[in-house]
Amino acid sequence: MERLYEVMFIVRPDVVEEELDKLVAGFEATVTNGGGAIKSSEKMGRRKLAYTVRKFNDGNYVLLTISANGPVVHELERRLRVTEPVIKFITVRIDEEEKRVAKAKAKRGVRNSNKPAPAPAPAPVVEAPAAAPVAVAEAAPVVADAEAAATEAVNA
Repeated sequence: MERLYEVMFIVRPDVVEEELDKLVAGFEATVTNGGGAIKSSEKMGRRKLAYTVRKFNDGNYVLLTISANGPVVHELERRLRVTEPVIKFITVRIDEEEKRVAKAKAKRGVRNSNKPAPAPAPAPVVEAPAAAPVAVAEAAPVVADAEAAATEAVNA
């Protein structure tokens, strides 16, 4: 059963561009020879790693989007694991996520098409309240005054 996968791998930063192209072409050949298809291949360039991986602080990121079955993905992962310039890789199945997003979009489209567009409501008129006299309560003594009174009581 063909499924959609994203395979991201990080190649050592000291690998030259021509070698990186050969490496990516070899991984693409692995997928196509196994009966899979390459949907997209994107070299994302050199980026800093979040943490040190095999004594490297940065690497060249490559993202492959492939349509393949399980044995093809397993073989690709095996080759990624044994290829020395590849320092890290991850494979993520994305077909379920795309189905979920498509379902949500379809539901949102149906929900929006059933509702008529709301008419703009007139702005509510708010009148300012009449100025009412404000009663000022007797304020409690300030802490400084309380301390002064306590000091006078001790001194007396």
